[in-house]
Amino acid sequence: MEYRQYEDPAVLRKLQLVSTRILGEFDRVCGRLGIPYFVYGGTAIGAVRHDGFIPWDDDIDVAMLRDDYERFLREAPAVLAPEYEVVDWHTDPFFPACNANLALKGTYCVPDEFMGCRFQYPIGIGIYAFDQVPADDKDYRRQVRRTWVWGRLSFLRATSSPHVNLRGVRRILVLAACKLAHWGMRLIHLSPAFIHQRWERAARMAADEPASERTLYADYADRTPLAWAVTKSDVFPLQEHAFEDLIIKLSHENDKLLTRGYGDYMSLPPEDDRKNHHPGRLDFGAFS
Repeated sequence: MEYRQYEDPAVLRKLQLVSTRILGEFDRVCGRLGIPYFVYGGTAIGAVRHDGFIPWDDDIDVAMLRDDYERFLREAPAVLAPEYEVVDWHTDPFFPACNANLALKGTYCVPDEFMGCRFQYPIGIGIYAFDQVPADDKDYRRQVRRTWVWGRLSFLRATSSPHVNLRGVRRILVLAACKLAHWGMRLIHLSPAFIHQRWERAARMAADEPASERTLYADYADRTPLAWAVTKSDVFPLQEHAFEDLIIKLSHENDKLLTRGYGDYMSLPPEDDRKNHHPGRLDFGAFS
């Protein structure tokens, strides 16, 4: 199933520029607090391929090691400019994702599939924690199973109609299963907070293991965490690179990580594989 594209390119570009403004505030706060971060996934591709956004992209993702992520959640609210806020499942129990967002107050950017969700996404950037990978392969496989299940349930608790990149009978069957899961959780009053707690417990299960220079850290919000796994030497020292009108941070081995995750990331993908998060509700609020 193709991703729905924006009818008006000017609206997409405005969203990109407002999101860049949020990234600038994020970078400022991280610099003030001495918290390292790196742009992640498609945002990192945009930086090196376009010196800014991928032309059809509409969001920004950044990443941190878990300790830095937790410190950001604790300390950033005190030094953010008044128009910004950090949102995650701690600040709103109906937040549907296993990451955090830095968002602009009084705005809305609600993806089509979350229009019926009690939490209405503001315009923001996604912040992801990289957690320690267990040394034992069996522990890792158990961790991946648990984070995948709880992560999917967190989305399905919020929406009965997620974006499904399938066609035909498989699409019908998967969407039917999603609806059953969603309404089943609501029927038994399974709380979003309970789901998020279980996901985070699984993601952090190796936190107390001894670490070395070869220890891996991964994003367990992703279905295949090892595709994005890093050592600290992969991340540090950070690189600086242009992104729109900003200078942002890239991981030290950015090329290696993007090649592992995407292959030939410098080539444009087919038009039917150009991912975005088309909003059913978009309101720039005071930033119109």
